[in-house]
Amino acid sequence: MRVALVGPVHPWRGGIAQYLGLLGESLVPRAEVRGVTFTRQYPGFLFPGESQRDPAAIPPAFPAEPLLDSIAPWTWRRAAAALEAFAPGLVILKWWLPFFGPAFASAVGPLRRRGSRVMLVCDNLVPHERRPFDMAFTRWMLRNSDGYLVMSESVERDLDRLKPGAPRRRVLHPLYAQFDRGRWTRETARAKLGLDGEVALFFGYVRHYKGLDTLLDAWPMVRARRPATLVVAGEFYEDAAPYRARVDAANSGGAGAVRLLDRYIGDDEVEALFKAADVVVLPYRSATQSGVTHVAYALGVPVITTDVGGLAETVRPGETGLVAPPENPAALAEAIVRFFADGMAPRLRAGVAALHQAHSWDVLADTVIELGDALAPARGWR
Repeated sequence: MRVALVGPVHPWRGGIAQYLGLLGESLVPRAEVRGVTFTRQYPGFLFPGESQRDPAAIPPAFPAEPLLDSIAPWTWRRAAAALEAFAPGLVILKWWLPFFGPAFASAVGPLRRRGSRVMLVCDNLVPHERRPFDMAFTRWMLRNSDGYLVMSESVERDLDRLKPGAPRRRVLHPLYAQFDRGRWTRETARAKLGLDGEVALFFGYVRHYKGLDTLLDAWPMVRARRPATLVVAGEFYEDAAPYRARVDAANSGGAGAVRLLDRYIGDDEVEALFKAADVVVLPYRSATQSGVTHVAYALGVPVITTDVGGLAETVRPGETGLVAPPENPAALAEAIVRFFADGMAPRLRAGVAALHQAHSWDVLADTVIELGDALAPARGWR
């Protein structure tokens, strides 16, 4: 069997690239795998961060060729020709932003006419932040794809609305276990980072829909009842000034209340941050799912999240974390205080450990092959 992956892989940074790389590696024992990745992923005006690449990341265990420029149509034809030379039975794309619809659809559309089948791994079909042409580009991609992997009920509902009856499988998001390299214990990580006592972590790039403002507004209420420290670790993808004002306000009530790490956090630092934390907080105001949950679970850390999209589906209240209503600082503060005051960490960590087998990359790879069989490619398959 031949399987092609199209999208960001090494040296592109972030959870999408990590997901595609780990998915490809899990498929290597089952098929011949090749990747087609970007020469340019986002034009500069669409990327507010410092860099889109992480050269220090470990390359995947399958060949990947940089051919695709998201805004250069002649490269879409070049990518299509390279894929056609490989003649895969299955082409897999990670779908998270309609902006990529023209490039992706143009690169894989010609293959479908020759018997390949196209599978989308759908992070979300309706984007968090709407832009012109979103639905046109999404429908273009849906016309040029055959099967779908969804990881939450909310995304499956969107698929039913946009493409009723489309072949799909609901899968659990695998855990990002690659971060746990045994380099840190809780004690050594805290010594390295200068942390002690009760520690909560907000992790990942900052945008409005992630609700960091709600968490920062909640934090003085937490500090009034618990001597806890909040670590905010991630790059700002929007104006940082309002968040910094909230951090300053929280810290005015007690030194060390909020620790701000305003930068991209490389893979080598992720393990220490999560192992130093007692709990990870996701105060999102909208979401389908979040890879941060699955980094936390991989490193044994419970999660407090808001009840939006598919986020609450990833948390078993009282077993692996807690769920609070969105955009409600008082309720979020109450959940965080309850976690610490009731000494919930050991019980919830045991619940997190029990998830590991079901959230495995092998389970995902088996599901990909099963759905591929159902799609019945006319070439490059078994």
